[in-house]
Amino acid sequence: MCGIVGAIAKRNVVPILLEGLKQLEYRGYDSAGVAVLNGHLQRVRSTGRVAELEKLTQAQGLSGAIGIAHTRWATHGVPSEKNAHPHVSGGVSVVHNGIIENHEELRAKLRAQGYEFVSDTDTEVIAHLVHSNLKAGAGLFDAVRNSVAELVGAYAIAVVSESDPSRLVVARMGAPLLLGVGDGENFAASDASALLQVTRRMIYLEEGDVVDIRLGGFQIWDTNGKRVERKVHVSELAADAVELGPYRHFMQKEIFEQPGAAANTLEMVTNARSISPRLFGAEAEAILRRIDSVLILACGTSYHAGVVARYWIEAIAGLPCNVEIASEYRYRASVPNPRALVVTISQSGETADTIAALNHAKSLGHAFCLTICNVAESALVRQSDLRFLTRAGPEIGVASTKAFTTQLAALVLLTAVLAKQRGRITVEREAELIHALRHLPAALSHVLQVEPSIKTWAARFAVREHALFLGRGIHYPIALEGALKLKEISYIHAEAYPAGELKHGPLALVDSNMPVVAIAPRDALLEKLKSNMQEVRARGGELYVLADQDAHIEASDGVHVITLTDHAGILSPILHTIPLQLLAYHTALARGNDVDKPRNLAKSVTVE
Repeated sequence: MCGIVGAIAKRNVVPILLEGLKQLEYRGYDSAGVAVLNGHLQRVRSTGRVAELEKLTQAQGLSGAIGIAHTRWATHGVPSEKNAHPHVSGGVSVVHNGIIENHEELRAKLRAQGYEFVSDTDTEVIAHLVHSNLKAGAGLFDAVRNSVAELVGAYAIAVVSESDPSRLVVARMGAPLLLGVGDGENFAASDASALLQVTRRMIYLEEGDVVDIRLGGFQIWDTNGKRVERKVHVSELAADAVELGPYRHFMQKEIFEQPGAAANTLEMVTNARSISPRLFGAEAEAILRRIDSVLILACGTSYHAGVVARYWIEAIAGLPCNVEIASEYRYRASVPNPRALVVTISQSGETADTIAALNHAKSLGHAFCLTICNVAESALVRQSDLRFLTRAGPEIGVASTKAFTTQLAALVLLTAVLAKQRGRITVEREAELIHALRHLPAALSHVLQVEPSIKTWAARFAVREHALFLGRGIHYPIALEGALKLKEISYIHAEAYPAGELKHGPLALVDSNMPVVAIAPRDALLEKLKSNMQEVRARGGELYVLADQDAHIEASDGVHVITLTDHAGILSPILHTIPLQLLAYHTALARGNDVDKPRNLAKSVTVE
């Protein structure tokens, strides 16, 4: 959840470090800090945003040709200057992403050696460990390698030391870290976006890698202590892809990028005559013929995408499908099925709970794994036999938007492939689906035009403290996603229920102060939903209805209706997502919240 940048060059690296932190601030914004070597170790830290850190570095004239920087999302210890990274110990400075599970044991050991701790973080033990190994006679690289051998947990670290100002040492285990390859200068970061300012050549480190970085190059050792080479990738990310442009917030930008993101994700299908298993990898056809069920593992918004997919996969492909919250799955006694296809879904591909869940599934004998992800070189993609890249582009806003809709698009394709292999979809139906997918970007653009009406709703929601979202069937997980978006960035308490469950408890909450959002597509459950809506009105509740044009739901006193498009069939959940995202965005805006950086949250959840 935190962000790391490191640099070694023949120029002042402070501007590079600060610009990198600005690009990584979505990963954590409780505090930030930078440390450089310029004859001696200099460190500046601040609570709050990177902008405050930048002012301090300018005021102090901070400069150096080698340095590390960090933006933090608090795990151990409250947000404060003393807990901000980098941490130091006798000329050693460390930044760290992840959680060290044995930090208490290491703290006791180091205290016995005379080390004093000034922070509440687990990270400080790493700085003292490295320093203790330096005192024992090791060079900086070996001191870091010996130190990480004692760590239990997840980490990505970058280390510099006054004792060796010519090198930067980095290591990773369970948290993302990559190298940026420059010309006579080199870099490290937890995300490629931080380094686009200086290079497009990236090396994605593997689990257990430790790297010795110098001006002229670098050397990588793997978890077995062997020198290895890692492939250099040229990033396809454009620098302006992580810039705000004319929008007020990244979330707004990313909502409006969804037609293009969907078009890019579906490009290989919409220009084809059929949907091929090879979309998911060269071995997909053989693997998918051997499966007899699907197990989806995901967290948060990606979990909601998985719940939508369960409806599609069971109804269209005729395969049993189970969806598990990844953070819960590995802590219960489940019944494994080696013939199930394990599908992991993640925007970043570095979600710690989902990675752990995939490893647990493999340990139980699950042999077939597919990842749906937005990042090509992520841990989940590398650990899966099959993969589908969503091509949404970088998503900076903490509240996921275009990642979700492109995940749904990918899951439609998976459903179609599974149905086709099982003989449950005709050639004519496949052609109809391809046509619908080809039209999806235009349909998304059309739905975005409801924004002015959503703004009117948002003004009403902004003065409320609670909201209820209702959906039926496949639109129930869309109601869940709508409630999640509203609570994430507006801080309004929101709950979602299958509309049929109203009378089994939630109806007790309904009164004139509880806005109720109903997702009302013209499907087989529409009449049932209309009855549920009448239950709300009978108790004085105010309804906000998202309806298809042919749903025949009219606005009236206490019933506010926004009509979208004609019913979009199986793609309806994707379209109904858009106004819920806009509602959350404009409600948060009306309440004066920091939309892209909501309190207590960060984008990439790389810790358990």
